[in-house]
Amino acid sequence: MANASLPAAWQHVPVLMGRHARLEPMSRDHVDGLRAALSGDALAALWFTQVPKAADASAYVDTVLAAQAEGRVLPFVVRDAGGRVVGSTRFYGLEADVPKLSIGYTWYTPDVQRTGVNTEAKLLLLTHAFETLGCISVLFETSWFNHRSRTAIARLGAKQDGVLRNHKRHTDGSPRDTVVFSIIDGEWPAVKRNLLAKLARHEQDSP
Repeated sequence: MANASLPAAWQHVPVLMGRHARLEPMSRDHVDGLRAALSGDALAALWFTQVPKAADASAYVDTVLAAQAEGRVLPFVVRDAGGRVVGSTRFYGLEADVPKLSIGYTWYTPDVQRTGVNTEAKLLLLTHAFETLGCISVLFETSWFNHRSRTAIARLGAKQDGVLRNHKRHTDGSPRDTVVFSIIDGEWPAVKRNLLAKLARHEQDSP
């Protein structure tokens, strides 16, 4: 059941739309699309990530939806401009009393990585967090060994807060040092301007 202590806006997964990306509430209807996006298991092969194998897409959706029912996450499926399912992301660590949350468990099929899809998705998520939910802080977490993710988070304009040693475990069971980044409300206008500029460059580079 949903977490009744959370305000209604913190229990609802919105549809967030832009020119390059559409984020919509995850449902069982997305299983086939997610399975196709995970085809080849290239993402799951990275031991320091938490990306499911294509064959596990159905169980993955069930697990995420169960966490949503418990009020722990707000999960999205990401579509590109053509309507194809290309990845997933979510809000988690929901603390409406602060208010703050985390953005993570994000993955994209390889052909849309470092494109306008990811840039716009982050812009849409952060805009909702700061301007609709009124967050004073948004966090990002990643494995110490996920250097690509760490670089990508920093490029958003997030600042590294620190490293939590042996914070949790990787999917293979090994201890994970978690690198924590954040953007606070006072930084959001500059971060938003930076993301809009990146998005404009993506659009200029598009054929």
